[in-house]
Amino acid sequence: MGTLIQKIKIILSRYSKVFENYFFMTFLQGANMLIGLFLYPYLIRVLGQSNYGTYVFVFSNISFFISFISFGFTYPALKKVSLQPENADVKNETVSGVFTAKFYLFLVSVLILSCLIAFVPFVKTNAWLYIIIFSTVLNEVLFPVWYFQAVQKMKYVTFVQLSIKLLSIPLILIFVKSPDNLLLYASIMSGLTVLGAVFSVFYLRVKEGVVTRFVSLKSLRTLFSDSLPFFWTSAFGTVKREMVTLIIGTFFNMRDVAIYDLANKIVMIPRLITNNINSAIFPSMIGDIQAGKIKKIIRHESIIALATILLIVVFGYWAVLLLGGKGMLAAYPMAIALSITIYTYLVVGCYINYVFVPQNRYYFVTKNQFVALVSFLVLTLFGVFVCKNILLIALAYSLSGIIEIFYCKYVINKYKLYEF
Repeated sequence: MGTLIQKIKIILSRYSKVFENYFFMTFLQGANMLIGLFLYPYLIRVLGQSNYGTYVFVFSNISFFISFISFGFTYPALKKVSLQPENADVKNETVSGVFTAKFYLFLVSVLILSCLIAFVPFVKTNAWLYIIIFSTVLNEVLFPVWYFQAVQKMKYVTFVQLSIKLLSIPLILIFVKSPDNLLLYASIMSGLTVLGAVFSVFYLRVKEGVVTRFVSLKSLRTLFSDSLPFFWTSAFGTVKREMVTLIIGTFFNMRDVAIYDLANKIVMIPRLITNNINSAIFPSMIGDIQAGKIKKIIRHESIIALATILLIVVFGYWAVLLLGGKGMLAAYPMAIALSITIYTYLVVGCYINYVFVPQNRYYFVTKNQFVALVSFLVLTLFGVFVCKNILLIALAYSLSGIIEIFYCKYVINKYKLYEF
């Protein structure tokens, strides 16, 4: 018994930073989702299914801008700082480069949104809702989550970010009272998100000593070049993910968007908890990656994923009933279909983090996402135009993830990236 305890202590000591990084990354994002689930029954009743569906639909549209502004900078920047976490010059240079690049992309996004408001009827009708939710992209510009992952100091921003998010609960319960308060609800959520981003700027300067400045466009060429494969990867992934909401909202109705959103929320929390495993391990694995370690991680992650899927099958019905009521029970089979993504996200994330990225095979990641997007769209056509069933759209999303896994295995074996 004493030997076992000693071994556990050694493991915890060796990987303490990994556990800490994982915990705070997951805790912050998970807490945000739990707050959303806590407010969900109230918002569905007060705003109405259609209005809430409209909010989800617009937020999904804005996600395309977030993906564009992020431009895949995360992995190259994360890798660069992770390899030299104590080098102040590297940190200043990397953070400044990413900030400057995102700022320019933000300006382009403002121009694109202005054109959409001017020429697209639905966007013009909901112009203020689009503008308010669009303000959340400032979080992508100002808040370098990747930096805190790289230096493994997620806990320092977690508490403040969470405190700000908790403010949304009393503000919404006090001020959001009817369907007419949709813009007010959007303002509260967006305003708090921006407030958290502003805090991160001060924290970087005061606590981390990172001086953020604008750099020349010429110096950004390498950053854009290194990030381009990840931009396409992110773009394909975002299109696939957000196309579900876009297709349901376009070909069905906003109530169905709300049903899909509930199913997705039920799956997102366990998927978030599992997904962050790879992100948390990455900084400690990058210097010593071996095929045996990768296989072991995949084996353990597969067990975790299957156990989580089983929990959703058993308890998902009651979760839907509790959060949405009987009128939203169509979300239960959708949640089961979407739960498959817990497994696919984990395994694909493992291949990306520990095989493709360390060997600078970035375009395999891009091609993988492209294959997933094409397969999703092909399968979705059947669900929309043949069966006209939103459940099949969710299933198509999950099956495209299975195809990703097969593609990753095919590439690894073909190019002998590791001897699995």
